[in-house]
Amino acid sequence: MIKAIVFDLDNTLVDFMRMKRIAIEAAIKAMIDAGLDKPYQVIKEKIDKIYNEKGIEHQQVFDLLMTHFYGKINYKVLSAGVVAYRTAREAELNTYPKVIPTLISLIKLGIKLGVVSDAPSKEAWLRLSYIGLHHIFDAVITYDDSHHRKPSPIPFNMILKELNTDAKDALMVGDWAERDVVGAKAVGMKTCFAKYGDTFNTLLHEADFEINDIAELVEIVKKENKIVAL
Repeated sequence: MIKAIVFDLDNTLVDFMRMKRIAIEAAIKAMIDAGLDKPYQVIKEKIDKIYNEKGIEHQQVFDLLMTHFYGKINYKVLSAGVVAYRTAREAELNTYPKVIPTLISLIKLGIKLGVVSDAPSKEAWLRLSYIGLHHIFDAVITYDDSHHRKPSPIPFNMILKELNTDAKDALMVGDWAERDVVGAKAVGMKTCFAKYGDTFNTLLHEADFEINDIAELVEIVKKENKIVAL
């Protein structure tokens, strides 16, 4: 029986890495136009290195970039990059195809919906608001709520408590097997690997289900809950 479905946010509901790539490209071009006299690839490699060291959600990437190249912050270049990044981010942050109709279908089937994300609360809620999903979930747990990243059992247990659902009756859907699948399985949840969002070319994930399209969740629920179409 599936009574609740918990989703990862980035690369499961929203195409986060595509948005990030396009936003960074726009920022680099804007900073070059504003006077950053470095080759595009040199700038990009430094930004990638900062994200690798500080984490993909780090908020002062361009500040560190300025300090690296200038020894101080050049606010003309910095502001150009920040504005271009934010403009591109807002334009490119979209759900994957069929996300919204699938969520609506699941609600109609009586399924509770939740989100567990490693993103900070502000960033997670901003993303949910940008895509118009901030009212649709029964519960959302972010890193700032749990202070633990997946696959820690803590955020999974927190979302189950918020949804008032036993682990055996909940399905976790995510693109990162080592975090989403491993963490959810450890607390007894069913698991579903969102192959369409996989950025690691994952070959083995050990999830109970695998989907190439989020809409497949509706049929999984109907089959598991023995719902027969009239």
